[in-house]
Amino acid sequence: MNLTDWKGVSRPERAPLNGRYVRLEPLDPARHSADLFASAQAGGAEDRFRYLFEDVPADQAQFDVWLEKAAAGADPLFFAVIDRSTGRAEGRQALMRIDTAHGVIEIGNILWGPAIARSRMATEALYLFACTAFDMGYRRFEWKCNDDNEPSKRAAARFGFTFEGIFRQHMVVKGRNRDTAWFSITDTEWPRLKAGFETWLQPDNFDADGRQVNRLAF
Repeated sequence: MNLTDWKGVSRPERAPLNGRYVRLEPLDPARHSADLFASAQAGGAEDRFRYLFEDVPADQAQFDVWLEKAAAGADPLFFAVIDRSTGRAEGRQALMRIDTAHGVIEIGNILWGPAIARSRMATEALYLFACTAFDMGYRRFEWKCNDDNEPSKRAAARFGFTFEGIFRQHMVVKGRNRDTAWFSITDTEWPRLKAGFETWLQPDNFDADGRQVNRLAF
């Protein structure tokens, strides 16, 4: 691949991203605090937080300290995932490790609450980030997770990421070793994957209860 004319890419904007089922809004404590705290506290919270860097928030005040810091940062650049049918913020995700010189960007810090996890809304939230990255000219879109996190690894494979290997003893998280599994999608792979996402996300692929008719396929 000849990249002699490569000049890098710009940083993603702190601006909303609109889909059919979800809207991604830059994280805003005033707008999103109550909804995101309720989502974080919903049943199964310990499992959802198991591999995150933070713990389940004990109360709204503790959560707001994290939220204010997260919303102020530029990398990770956090977005709330809004269910367009209810207007509620049901999760969060971030664009992070943003490398404009080399055109590499990662989706991470994902916490999709029980109202949207394993649904078309979560899939579209991932799709909107990938579209944004590749439309901006990024060459590589990454997904990383704890190698013990089997649901995350299955999700990466479902979304079309290619597994690249394990970084052994990569981090210490909550006092425990983390071996990190690396996955990526490249710009040359994205057109095929994008077509698969867009076919799967069509309204006629879902029944009245939002269950898929056909699986996501590439």
